Amino acid sequence: MIKKITRIRLHGRGGQGTVTLADLVAIAGFYMGYESQSFPSFGVERRGAPVTAFVRLSDEPIRLREQIYDVDYLIIQDSGLLGLDKTIEQGLRKAKAVIVNADKGNEALDGFDKTNIFFIPATDLALKIIGKPFVNTILLGAFGAVSGLLNLESMKAAIKEKIKKEVVDLNIKALEAAYDYVKKIKES
Repeated sequence: MIKKITRIRLHGRGGQGTVTLADLVAIAGFYMGYESQSFPSFGVERRGAPVTAFVRLSDEPIRLREQIYDVDYLIIQDSGLLGLDKTIEQGLRKAKAVIVNADKGNEALDGFDKTNIFFIPATDLALKIIGKPFVNTILLGAFGAVSGLLNLESMKAAIKEKIKKEVVDLNIKALEAAYDYVKKIKES
């Protein structure tokens, strides 16, 4: 259970599903019995432009309606933003965990404690399972496994609510693959 508000910030590019991922985390949190909130922040609305989204989960009503600077969890959908988008570093040192869509480390994260950084080959997994580079359900599964805040049932329910019916099964398969991938990392 959450003892206070858990703050999650997501970074990606327009068209990658960053806002959808934030919604999926919030919906899954709701199914877990948490109060939840998600909202985006972006400038010029265009494909490829940096997008930031925010999620709060809590046991109590959430009255805050502002961006999140100090984070508990950080999800980076596009590792190409590391080093380019300085807002990613805000609150990074205090984060319990950072989840990065990359199959190996990134020099932009040198100087940060690597014990709480999880590199997930989300794009590769998406291409293998879904057939397209849609990584949001994979990063949802990774977040659930890393944080322990969301269980598989709540995340599957969120996918069924938010994702188009014709691709739900593939996205649930991707979610489970990412969840298992992170569990194996944590066990080793």
